[in-house]
Amino acid sequence: MSRSTARWLPSLFLTASLPWFAQAANLSQGPAYGAQLEGFDYPYTLKHFAFQSQGKALQMGYMDVPAQGKVNGHTVVLMHGKNFCAATWGDSIKTLSEQGYRVIAPDQIGFCTSSKPDHYQYSFQQLASNTQALLKTLGVQKATVLGHSTGGMLATRYALQFPDQVERLALVNPIGLEDWKALGVPYRSVDQWYQRELKLSADGIRDYERKTYYAGRWKPEFDRWVDMLAGLNKGPGHTQVAWNSALIYDMIFTQPVYYEFKDLRVPTLLLIGTADTTAIGSDIAPPAVKARLGRYEVLGKQVAQLIPQSTLVEFPNLGHAPQMEEPERFHKALLGWLDKPIP
Repeated sequence: MSRSTARWLPSLFLTASLPWFAQAANLSQGPAYGAQLEGFDYPYTLKHFAFQSQGKALQMGYMDVPAQGKVNGHTVVLMHGKNFCAATWGDSIKTLSEQGYRVIAPDQIGFCTSSKPDHYQYSFQQLASNTQALLKTLGVQKATVLGHSTGGMLATRYALQFPDQVERLALVNPIGLEDWKALGVPYRSVDQWYQRELKLSADGIRDYERKTYYAGRWKPEFDRWVDMLAGLNKGPGHTQVAWNSALIYDMIFTQPVYYEFKDLRVPTLLLIGTADTTAIGSDIAPPAVKARLGRYEVLGKQVAQLIPQSTLVEFPNLGHAPQMEEPERFHKALLGWLDKPIP
């Protein structure tokens, strides 16, 4: 054996002994995670719910955190957004649990720590049914449902689909407060979404979120969530993750809940960061159309008028994720509403 060979062999063995996600991180800047986000730390114990759907054996990752202190007997179910995961609810889980709530935070099929099937007919009804099956297994008969971003569309559908199982509904900067297609946003095919998702990078995600979510602002703690999303996309499940993401975007664009806000029959809280400009497809919309989209300082007020039992709380100058930008301010508003008796 030559001396040069002897020099690189130890490093080869060391690399071979590392988990695959650590090896991937060494090959490019930033971490890389598994197809079900293996390698990324969740703030509470991660469990998996195994079930059959559309002829497939699937798994939903979830956290089920018991109430701390004075138990109030109520459960809050948290529904994450498109570019988020159950893990991003960490501060809210802690706060709600300390206030006596049992908190359940699932990752929906196609996202984060859950299965990403090769073929799946995505609908908000299907995701709501999956979540209801999880809650039934966990013995939860009724809960407050809190949805953020795309999770707001899902939470709305859940409340419409299972009204007797929802105590209250809270929506945090939900997308779907408008119908983008009806307003003139061009349609993207699933194949076009797929090609777009294949090109995701940490820099691209960060630039988009800074501009669209946070009105040009950024906090260092947001980088963890950029790494989470970018790392999931650059791991060995790269094409699988991108394909499911494309299917989900098609679901979001083609299945508006806007027209059914008037049909909600549960007390509903709208928590709106008014600096948010999120709108699906705004990047390809004609300038005149784009100028009308994602105006949350207007949309929150408009939708509050559509929902029969609504309460609107606005956070001036905050963006798409007020629960992450200013957790204390957000949780004060949320808990103040939850503490009030149901009308």
